[in-house]
Order: sequence, then C-alpha cells, then structure tokens
Amino acid sequence: MLPHWVYEKCPGISTAHREAAIARQAQLTKPTGALGRLEQVAIDLAGLQETVQPRAARVPIIVFAGDHGIVAQGVSAYPQEVTIAMMSNFAAGGAAISVLARELGSSLEVVDAGSLAQSPISGIVTDKPRCGTRDFSVEAALGPAELAFAFECGQRAVARAAAKQPDLLILGEMGIGNTTTSAAIAASLLGVSADEIAGSGTGVDAAGRARKARVIDDALSRHGLTKAGASPEQTLRTVGGLEIAAICGAIIAAAQRRIPTLIDGFIVSVAALAAARLNPSCQPFLLPSHQSAEQGHRLVLRALNIQPLVSLDLRLGEGSGAAIALPLVRLACALHNGMATFAQANVPDRPA
Repeated sequence: MLPHWVYEKCPGISTAHREAAIARQAQLTKPTGALGRLEQVAIDLAGLQETVQPRAARVPIIVFAGDHGIVAQGVSAYPQEVTIAMMSNFAAGGAAISVLARELGSSLEVVDAGSLAQSPISGIVTDKPRCGTRDFSVEAALGPAELAFAFECGQRAVARAAAKQPDLLILGEMGIGNTTTSAAIAASLLGVSADEIAGSGTGVDAAGRARKARVIDDALSRHGLTKAGASPEQTLRTVGGLEIAAICGAIIAAAQRRIPTLIDGFIVSVAALAAARLNPSCQPFLLPSHQSAEQGHRLVLRALNIQPLVSLDLRLGEGSGAAIALPLVRLACALHNGMATFAQANVPDRPA
C-alpha cells in the first residue's frame, strides 16, 4: 500500500490568473498567437503559480539514481558499475546535467534512491530501502514497503527543494537498465507490446533491442500485466525501479505544493504517466520539455497529452532535455511579463 498522501488532491489551476494571462497576451504588441506555444507556456504557468507574472527563475534540479536487477538479462550496453561511477561524476561536476545546472544557475541534488552502492558517496544524498531492484523477469522488482519508501524518498527531496521557493522543478534519473524498466512500466500502463515501446537505451543494437522487448513481454505475461489498465501500484511494484518510483512521488508531492515539474525524457515521462494514473490531479502540473530519440517516448507523451517544446534527438536522461528546454520557458515568461501593450507603446491595435 502506498502512503495516503500520494492520493491527496493537488490544488487546481487558478482560473482568474489564467484568464488574466490570456487577456494580457491579447494586448501585447504582436499579432494574436504570433509567439506560438511560448504564449501558452506563460498562460499555463500563470494559472498554476497563481500569479500575473509567471516565473521560471528558481528551478532546482534533482537527479534520482537506482540500479535494476533486470540488467542480469543482458538488456544494457553498459555494466552496472556505471551507475555508481556516474553519481560521483554528478557530484564532481563533470556530467552533462552538472554543466547544464551551472549554466542555468540551478542547484543540483543527486539522490541515491536505490543504487548498488554499499556505502554513502560524498556529495550524494542516500535515501534508499535496498541496493537495487530484483530481476523482474524472475520475481517482483520491489516489495510493497520498498515501493512506499521510494515514494517518500521523492517527497523528502521535494521538501528539501521547497526551501528554495522554486518556480519549477526539473527531475532527472540515472540507472543502468532503467530504459528497460520504464518500457515495461509503459507497456503495462498503455496495454501495448514491448516492441512498440522499447528503444535502444544506452545504445544496444537491433538484436539487443529485440532481446529487451522479448524479456519485457515475457515478464509482463508472467506477472499478469499484459492488459491495459493494470493498477499503477501493481505495475510499479512488479516491474518498477526505485528511482522511477521516487520520481513518481516527487511529481505528486511537488504538485501538491503547487510546484510544476518540467518533464524530461522517456524515463521521467513514464514516471509522470504512473503519477498521473495514481493521482490525476497532478496532471496539469506536468509541463513539456522535449521529445527524445527513445522509441516509446512519443507514445507516452501522447498518453500524457503533452506536446514537447523541442525535439533534438536526445537520449541522455539525467534531466538534460528539461534543462535544455528551460531557457525557452524563461523566455516565455520574460516576453509575457516584459512586452509593452498596444496602449503602453501607443501602437495602433487591430480594429475591434
């Protein structure tokens, strides 16, 4: 059983602030709709943040790391030791998301939500119920208490970030094998075959992708998760990952605090899909960033009704795609807040 707070309703969109933002966009010195989806980003943020001046200045980044027992089935191009090594790389400032965080002026917290590390790593928050998941091709990946712990790990991370009074959050992940785990979750929740969802992940070849899909389909059949509408709790416990569950918890906990999340690539999007199935009231707080090169991402974004801002063929994870899209969100806010109206600029408006 998941903690009761997971199901508590998130606050609603402020209709008054949303309508005010729509009205302001109509008064700015530009043709109606000329800034395209940047206008919608500002309007959505105004309603979510309950403000006439939407903001994207303070955006902490939280990366959750975990390892996956399914790697024993040969589904990844990289060995599991990479997860631990990359956590140290994050902390040392050498990873892509570390560079992006510095450039964006964002804080970066890395949480070991379930790696194989046997002892704490310097610069990393350790908050895990076990070291890695079980091999879900053989048995359930997690026990009920372990899944609940992972959700609360996400909630605790959001509580720490909330002290910075964030405008948005970016959530990222690291974990060798987590594209396989995410594909299994998505296939179960969407009721599709693994072949439609599973991609190349860390760079497996065509034969490796086929093996990954076969492992997933066999596991879903074994656990009775082959029909659409499977319980998200059962799916996450049976084929999920600790870092993915932590991201689910973080998304819901952030929305309950009225903090939108800029959704990253395939793995975070799958976590967002599970979060929205568990608590549909968090859905409006899921903001788009990019569409990755991972095969199943398009299907997951469609299920979330999210249209990405950019498509750059990224497949790195770590929160990198959301971080790269953040400047667009900041510019959307700056344009909304800083442009003159027709009246202020003494520019003739369209005829009534």
